[in-house]
Amino acid sequence: MIHITGQHWLAIAGLFFLLLAPSVGYAEKRIAVLDFELNDLTLAPRIPSEVQRTAGIKALLEEELAKAGYKIVMVDTRAQSAATAGFGYLFDHDDAAAELARQAGADYVLVGRLHKPSFLFAYIMGHLIRVSDARLIGNFISETKGAEKKLTLKGVESLAVKIDAALKEIK
Repeated sequence: MIHITGQHWLAIAGLFFLLLAPSVGYAEKRIAVLDFELNDLTLAPRIPSEVQRTAGIKALLEEELAKAGYKIVMVDTRAQSAATAGFGYLFDHDDAAAELARQAGADYVLVGRLHKPSFLFAYIMGHLIRVSDARLIGNFISETKGAEKKLTLKGVESLAVKIDAALKEIK
């Protein structure tokens, strides 16, 4: 017969928890997702349905990242507008995007763009920036073929998986 003391039970329970509990270190990371910009290069740019699709990407991505366990930090729309010095400014200036997210209390910021070079396909693009040092952590792209909502959602889900994988690698 094996005699297990209270101390041993505690050690066994701790080991059991470590083996079976999901990794939660990344779940405490706070992410701000900025409004996506539409870069429409087609012959009929910025049609209302594309503007609407682009506006909806942020909420879809926030939902996917929240499902993965991240805390979503909201950035005031007026603050984002004030920080934007023109089209693509925050996408191209990691330091400005990081400062905007720092003021909101985020650890990371995702600056996104819907790049539409054709009526047949578009790219959902995202720059993930670490706020503490304004360092670009990842440049992610997800291709969508067609403008149907379910296809956009699949593209956003793919982008979220890539972001999650990059954040899990960061200690």
